[in-house]
Amino acid sequence: MPPTISAVKRSGSTGPRSHERIDSGRDPHLSASHARSMTQYERALVFDMDGVLIDSEPLWRRAEIQIFATVGLELSEADCFETQGLRMDEAALYWFARAPWKGPSPHEIAEAVVERMIGLIQSEGVPMIGLRESLASAQAAGWRLALASSSSMRLIETVLERFDLSKTFEVIRSAEHESHGKPHPDVYLSTLADLGLEGVDSVAIEDSANGVASALAAGMRCVAVPAPEIRTNPRFEVADWRLDSLVELSRTLSRIETERNDR
Repeated sequence: MPPTISAVKRSGSTGPRSHERIDSGRDPHLSASHARSMTQYERALVFDMDGVLIDSEPLWRRAEIQIFATVGLELSEADCFETQGLRMDEAALYWFARAPWKGPSPHEIAEAVVERMIGLIQSEGVPMIGLRESLASAQAAGWRLALASSSSMRLIETVLERFDLSKTFEVIRSAEHESHGKPHPDVYLSTLADLGLEGVDSVAIEDSANGVASALAAGMRCVAVPAPEIRTNPRFEVADWRLDSLVELSRTLSRIETERNDR
């Protein structure tokens, strides 16, 4: 049986255009007393990568359309949205089950897409709008930062190196080392175990419905930041918060802190 769309995620994605070094330093406008009040308990902000750190979805669509065309499978952009959130190996199996081709195996096609993506990220990859400010405000407020992605470690390392973020995240996890990709909770559960935290103490930042489902299944709360093309998808309604962009994340984190302090 081929993997179902609701049970898998891919190995890479894209975001806005503004190639600049991302500096995740402390927010100079946050008072020391406010920062202390917000660090009285341990909690973590766990970021997905594709479509959250990097504006990679347009690059993924381009790479997939190009590589799958070499085996006679003409994918449209809508088709690529259909498999958004799947690991690339699982996405290749998904399409092979529906339109089998001769020649390269699904695994070889998946590897070719990843290779293409690495080149595109190195030459064109840009951070999502608001990422720098989001990382800075979260760190200033005492949140521990982690990364849980369905992308391969090769892609993760490529993105972190390009944006100078290699030392930003306390824990970095790839679903390629898990039994199941998103929407299964495996990669988030492994991330939480590495952090030594429970799901209730952590918030995930996701751009795909499969990612949201994965975070919720791990017992976490989730902020969804979907692309405009899929923002009205009813599958995002289960997210605890839905934002138009990361520019709104700092305000959302402040509300989370206020809600916790009021309890």
